[in-house]
Formats: sequence, C-alpha cells, structure tokens
Amino acid sequence: MKENKTVYLNGDYIPLIEAKISVLDRGFLFGDGVYEVIPAYQGHLFHLSDHLQRLEKSLAGIRLKNPYSSEQWLDIFTFLLDRSKNQYIYLQITRGADVKRDHAFPENVSPTVFVMCSDILPFQGKITGIKAVTLPDSRWQFCNLKTIALLANILHRQDAIDQNTAEALLIKDDYVTEGAASNVFIVINGTLITPPKNHLILPGITRDVILNIAQKNHIPYKEENISLSQLKSAEEVWVTSSTREIVPVIEVDGLSVATGCPGSVYQQMDQLFQAYKQSLV
Repeated sequence: MKENKTVYLNGDYIPLIEAKISVLDRGFLFGDGVYEVIPAYQGHLFHLSDHLQRLEKSLAGIRLKNPYSSEQWLDIFTFLLDRSKNQYIYLQITRGADVKRDHAFPENVSPTVFVMCSDILPFQGKITGIKAVTLPDSRWQFCNLKTIALLANILHRQDAIDQNTAEALLIKDDYVTEGAASNVFIVINGTLITPPKNHLILPGITRDVILNIAQKNHIPYKEENISLSQLKSAEEVWVTSSTREIVPVIEVDGLSVATGCPGSVYQQMDQLFQAYKQSLV
C-alpha cells in the first residue's frame, strides 16, 4: 500500500502517511464502529445503493447516526477513485474519541470517518479453487451488522491458514452459517443453495446479486439452511465476497468436493457475473 496515496479522514483529503486518529478513539479502544467495502470497476461503484443501505442498517444496529447523505458519500468516493482500475472503497465509522475511557456511549462526540481506496488484486483461487476447513462458529449474535469488532473472524481465518487452507466455513448447531470472511453457497442436484438472511450471517451484496442472476437465468436456487452433511456431500461449494466475487471450494476438511475441480454451475455463474459487471460499466 502506497503511503503517499490520498485518503479521507474527518472532512479532509490527506496523504495516508499523515492520517492519524486519537488513542482515545472508541474504535481503537472498544471496536465501537462499523465498516463497508464497495467494489468499483473502472470507477463505477458496484451496487452503491445496496452497500449504503447495509451501512445504514449497521449504523442503526449500534445506535450511531450516519454522518453523511448518499450524495456526500458518493462525492468522497468519486474523489478517491481511479477510473482506469478495478478498486474497492473501504470506509469506517467509529463513535469517535472521548476524554475518558467508559463503556457507556459518550455525549457530544463527533464520529471518526475514514475512507480509502485500494486496487483489487487478481486472485488465483478463482481459477484453481481453494481449500477450506470447517470450524465451530464462536462469534457473537449480531453477525448481520458489519462492525469493526472482527477478532473472532480473524481467529477463525487464521485457524484455516494454519491448516494450509484459505477459508474457514463456520458451523453452528450442525448448520453452515458463513465463511470467516465470506458467504457460502453449495450446489446439490443442480440447485444452488445458500443460508437465509438472519442475525447469524452478513447480508452479502455479492450474495444477493448471485441470487438475482440465478433467477433471471433460470438457474434453480434456494435460500435454506445447509447442514454439515449437505456441505460434505455437495456437488459444488463456493464462497463469495465483494472483492473476490465468487470463489470455488475444491476441498473441505481434507476431502475433495466432487471431482476436486471448479464445477460447471460455478463456471456458468462466474461468466454471468462477469457479464453483469460489464453491463454496469
């Protein structure tokens, strides 16, 4: 990451190396804040309104007012984007800094707002597929809020890395919730299945786009709970996120998913997804 690139912090555009926040910021002390990640292809923000709606829900979930309107957010993002590249916007809002450390919400404190733009780098796993491992989901009960308190996700992801895999597929009460940093899809008998939206999973924008594409292209799909046994016997397994889009999983817990290669439904959906992206540029 280039230290001389421009970022946005509390009303100013400044070089990254000059961006500083108070050590009393509640994001630093408590993880008291939310974030959002928004892909942009050649300067065109992908489903911006959906991302901003999710941001609004996350802010409401932690009882923090949105500091900007949609138009103001767009102005900030546009200033940072390079139209010659595929990039992503990272924005973070914390409750701000108070003069004392106290768990209770402070009064008369302005939120800290930080925005930066980074390049989307090629990911080989989209072509070859990745390995994954299942782990018990130890996270809190508000996974539908995109908060910056990601320590449990980090520990799950590192457990996966330590086992020479790329992602942890999280299991609660014998059912799949999501990945440590992704939503999960499986294919059974040609039907695409992903867990329904609830407080146990992040409502992924890419997840919703995939379901819309499936509906428009007559690919059968369901939003229903996925048992661990279904995961282990699936014809295909995918994980999805804003920056990596759709990634096929070719091995779970050391066992190959079907033939151990990216499947035909994935190939079809990825082609449709790429075409959809181009239609928006």
